[in-house]
Amino acid sequence: MTTSKLPTYFLSHGGGPWPYMTGGFRSNFDKLEQSLIEMRAELQYQPKAVLVVSGHWEEKGFAVSSGSNPGMIYDYSGFPDYLYQIKYGAPGSPQLARHVIDLLHSTGIDARPDANRGFDHGTFSLMKPLYPDENIPVVQLSLDARYDPALHLKVGRALAPLRDEGVLIIGSGLSYHNLSAMQGTEGHRPSRHFDAWLQETLVRSSFAKRTERLVEWEKAPAARAAHPREDHLIPLMVAVGAAEDEPGFVTYHQNDFAGGLTASSFRFGDVPSALQLKGDGQ
Repeated sequence: MTTSKLPTYFLSHGGGPWPYMTGGFRSNFDKLEQSLIEMRAELQYQPKAVLVVSGHWEEKGFAVSSGSNPGMIYDYSGFPDYLYQIKYGAPGSPQLARHVIDLLHSTGIDARPDANRGFDHGTFSLMKPLYPDENIPVVQLSLDARYDPALHLKVGRALAPLRDEGVLIIGSGLSYHNLSAMQGTEGHRPSRHFDAWLQETLVRSSFAKRTERLVEWEKAPAARAAHPREDHLIPLMVAVGAAEDEPGFVTYHQNDFAGGLTASSFRFGDVPSALQLKGDGQ
């Protein structure tokens, strides 16, 4: 296995248990699904483990899932009964969980294990299409419920060494997440405005400016219209913090998500093939 540093990702994870669904609703996520298949291909090899920072788990402080065989958390409502029986069967990793906690402690960030935490849909909705064989260990990291962007950037910095160890860091949320405005057309314009700010911030700004803009994200156009509650945005801070001085790229972009919303996903850092090519040329 190559030892190239893995990039980090902020991924829009879609709605509910979509990878397990059939019928018309699932087609809303065709472009997202294709982006995840392409992500797997661009990484070229399976990571040793995946660390997911899920917008569906928040705690007072930080918690890390530490069980060997995580269960499932069906954190959605209104779906057919069979979608409350689904299972993503990947193992956990108590060893990685301990390592994550130690890295956070080493920078003065308190964190604790949670052996009972299962996979929420911010994790299994991505992992099912990304690694369908369910054979890669997955550990989840919670958000701190205060949603301090600077703190979550700091968490990312603390976890950056994992990238050299074959651990894939994913921030799982949505670039636009205003549930009350997703019905009808109310969210179309705010989602576009906020997405344009994300593109400018994450892809075209200097590294220092990117960090500065993320700390002050509430100043962005349509910020609170896009994220009345920022649980689905804050995972981005961890992904950026772990690759703070590396370029950002768009890996998924859709202007007709859920009938007209704009949604995006991003990668931070080069993929292993690009890193290898750079190494070969030196």
